[in-house]
Amino acid sequence: MCIRPVGIKIDRSSWIFRISIRSSGEKSAFSQYSYRLLLTMDYFRSAITLAFILTSLVNTVFTKATLDHGARVHNPEKLSSQEHFDGHNEHNAAYDHDAFLGENEARQFEHLTPQQSRGRLGKIVDKIDKNGDGFVSDMELKDQIHHNQNRYMYRDADRLWKGQNQNGDSKITWHEYNQTTYSGMSEEDLVKTYTGQDFVKRLRRDRARWKLADIDRTGDLNQEEYTAFLHPEGFDHMKDLVAEETLEDMDKDKDGLVSLEEFISADLLAREDPDGPEPEWLANERNYFMVARDQNGDGKLNLSEVREYIFPTDHDPAEAEMKHLLYEADEDKDGLLTKQEIVNKYDLFAGSQATDFGQAIKDHDEF
Repeated sequence: MCIRPVGIKIDRSSWIFRISIRSSGEKSAFSQYSYRLLLTMDYFRSAITLAFILTSLVNTVFTKATLDHGARVHNPEKLSSQEHFDGHNEHNAAYDHDAFLGENEARQFEHLTPQQSRGRLGKIVDKIDKNGDGFVSDMELKDQIHHNQNRYMYRDADRLWKGQNQNGDSKITWHEYNQTTYSGMSEEDLVKTYTGQDFVKRLRRDRARWKLADIDRTGDLNQEEYTAFLHPEGFDHMKDLVAEETLEDMDKDKDGLVSLEEFISADLLAREDPDGPEPEWLANERNYFMVARDQNGDGKLNLSEVREYIFPTDHDPAEAEMKHLLYEADEDKDGLLTKQEIVNKYDLFAGSQATDFGQAIKDHDEF
């Protein structure tokens, strides 16, 4: 199998050197990878560093589990990457398919006939009906939607767990995490070697997340705790920390608050015609910031207001989607869904696309 680099990116703000490589082996299980190394030299010596990295990359790329710290937090409220309603308020059923089945499974719905879709959708319904009474209740339906919300973070954590749990036991130590994420150096030596503010902040945040995720206070993380460490947005006891990290990132002048300009960001404020009329989207955002997000009216967001912005208490997307599906499919309006009612509305729940029901059923068994 031949490995060749296909893309190089230097992130100057975080001193991360990123190389994307692709396998030229036909039908290889390893189709594309990204490998990230912390630079130990300044940019004047980057050519030497590049030669060294390219030489060692082929030998080491499959041995280290890597984490993209900038993308570890996904939107916990999002049920689909698509919008539920378009700009003309037209309903988008693909959003419902994603919420009910999960995006990966819904995308694979393309090759089954409507008859096949109905038959296999019925098998999914059997798995959702946890108590086996022949009905899908509102809570069973909501649990299904929540399961799909959380599926991404558990799959992601399981993938990384396998790479970072070096001895294959039931926990990951900080030493194992440090070795597979940063290097074999001690934390003290890491800070001395990599003095950039972004790296020091990243290490500090990892330590804070680790401590908070470690519920049983053993100093190590079991797989559930490790999942909370990687995806704190999905765990109630970690959400205050997510709000603190978000405020720190948005607070450019470091006054402990987020102004409107910081919230929208400078490059969004810089428009083609700065002297022209304010765009409608910007006017709406400015108004919403003042009316809804800035709850105490002081012109800035404090920590609790940032938390409310990230995790709104007055809106639960999973519950809203559950009520929407129940309203559309509950033909006799008894507050419960039969298998037949769901199958009759297969275009709402799954469409006339094909899904990988075998994987979905396996996931439901695990759930």
